[in-house]
Amino acid sequence: MENLVLAFAIIGVLGIGAQWLAWRFNLPAIVLMAVAGILAGPVFNIFSASDAPPGTPPMEALFGDFYRPIIAVAVAVILFEGGLQLNFSELRGLTRGVRRLVLPGVPIAWFLAAIAGYLIAGLTWQAALLFGGIMVVTGPTVIIPLLRQSRLNARPATLLKWEGIVNDPIGALLAVLVYEFLVIGDHSGTSIEIVSSLVLAALLSAGLGFAFGRFTATSFRRGWVPEYLKPPVLLALVLVCFELANLMQEEAGLLSVTAMGVTLANSRIASIDDLRLFKENITVMLVSGVFIILTANLTMGDIAALDWRSFWFIIAMLFVVRPLTVLIATVGAGLPWKERLLVGWIAPRGIVAVAVTGFFGASMTDAGYLDGDKVIALAFAMVFATVALHGFSISPLAKALGLASRESPGVLIIGASPFAISLATKLKEMEIPVMVADTSWRRLKPARLANVETYYGEILSEVTEHHLDLNRFGYLLALGGNEAHNALVATDLAPELGRAAIFQVNARGKDEEDRKALSYTLQGRTFLQSGPALDELVRRHYSGWIFQRTKLSDEYPPEQYKKDLGAEGELVLVIRKGVINFASPEVPVTPETGDIALAYIPKPSEPKEKPAKQDKEKEAKAEKDKETAPDKPADEPPAPPADDVV
Repeated sequence: MENLVLAFAIIGVLGIGAQWLAWRFNLPAIVLMAVAGILAGPVFNIFSASDAPPGTPPMEALFGDFYRPIIAVAVAVILFEGGLQLNFSELRGLTRGVRRLVLPGVPIAWFLAAIAGYLIAGLTWQAALLFGGIMVVTGPTVIIPLLRQSRLNARPATLLKWEGIVNDPIGALLAVLVYEFLVIGDHSGTSIEIVSSLVLAALLSAGLGFAFGRFTATSFRRGWVPEYLKPPVLLALVLVCFELANLMQEEAGLLSVTAMGVTLANSRIASIDDLRLFKENITVMLVSGVFIILTANLTMGDIAALDWRSFWFIIAMLFVVRPLTVLIATVGAGLPWKERLLVGWIAPRGIVAVAVTGFFGASMTDAGYLDGDKVIALAFAMVFATVALHGFSISPLAKALGLASRESPGVLIIGASPFAISLATKLKEMEIPVMVADTSWRRLKPARLANVETYYGEILSEVTEHHLDLNRFGYLLALGGNEAHNALVATDLAPELGRAAIFQVNARGKDEEDRKALSYTLQGRTFLQSGPALDELVRRHYSGWIFQRTKLSDEYPPEQYKKDLGAEGELVLVIRKGVINFASPEVPVTPETGDIALAYIPKPSEPKEKPAKQDKEKEAKAEKDKETAPDKPADEPPAPPADDVV
């Protein structure tokens, strides 16, 4: 292929397409991306260049000198975005556990992986040391999607996230250390000098990242950068910081951008959530594209380099090296055995492992060391094996250990109005996980009395992020009395839950000509088909309206249900194959046979006696009165009331 634009288009379609399929069918995204890349590369040779020298990997031949810079810049942005997720407030009670996974966890993992590479995979000791250092990483590009997919509890999720993001640049620096010691150390300098210079460069790089982070935070807080320029300015500063650190020490830029991201994450910038969203969008595109590029760069020769010893090496890394590392490193860290077991199994490798291995493996081969090419194939095998096994096993294992919710995605209701509590009570009765959140302890009292789970506090507070696990919920109903607050909740939590899963009461309507109406871009979907305001729903509640659950079947088909529901009844939701579908004018819900429907209907009127029955009773009473009444002339007028008698 000679057309670079077409190549980028294909890479985009494959990468984003794999991400979409993963979301649609709840599968590990990186597994699908790896499969797509292998099919496009080694299997079908879509990116092969006709004029490339024999043996040249297809993507390197396609991009030429730009291949490594593309990977380097992408990895830098990915690591920065990972650092931007690390807020120190998440570490309450976990500081010791995270610290142990880094130190002594990293040296232990390095030593054990190097031993396994030398004894089992048959690598030379030089290649084993290099590869062992790289294998300490558990990349954020795979950890964070797995956490999102598995809905882990906060504690083990925090452990895995922090370890993955912190260890990534450390693994790259260990590879630099080995490379410097083997290649550069052969020509000049003692081992002590090489190690000392590397440590000094690492400290300076971390300090550079901290300085860039503080400068960025100060600039944004003081208004030196307008809002619309903040994301591009931040991206430019990340690239400058990355390259400046690399000029001091090769691959030190990874540590520098990670430190910059962590500094910004803990700097209390008002627009930090917007910046996170922008970086996350970029990262999704980069992860999709870069992983396709890396896997498509494999050749059949790389795959053929894997033998039975490689297979046993992967088994040893999965079932011996990782569990033993976590078991030893976390002794006395105060972690429950279930969390240690889960963390000891989950250690997927990602883009950083592949990118760093590809760079240093090729460099070692050029320097005359054996097995440089073999470690590249081993890295891909490790990535594919760990991502596939850990991606498909994390949810079942976490649920078996009680570290993830076994319940289906629940409903979070914002606002404790009488209607909202009545709805929550009915959802609980239907065994749908539900929680009502409100800032008023008094308004939450009826929910507590109904044994409905409650959250007392401001849902938009930063404190809430660390006390309320939003992974438990798949839907949000903003049913508060303040339209602006409902819209703010919908906008703020849309990146977390997805705007399609957020519904809010339509307080004023969405007439674009109404100057008092909020923009539709700030709101979620309208709650209920008719879009009633909260005042109207509360009025219906006090008028005696009730929630009615109905199972639709062949005996009671949807057509009859709609007829019985009438024009006044309001369809609330439909449960179809375990999935909740809330009624909304934006996406109308049509009940089908087999569904469970929940409707909000007027209070049924009391049955009235039939007229015929009433007439019979009157006739019987009249006959009885006639039989007991004294005889009197037929035309005699009735006697006047006693008060009228003179």
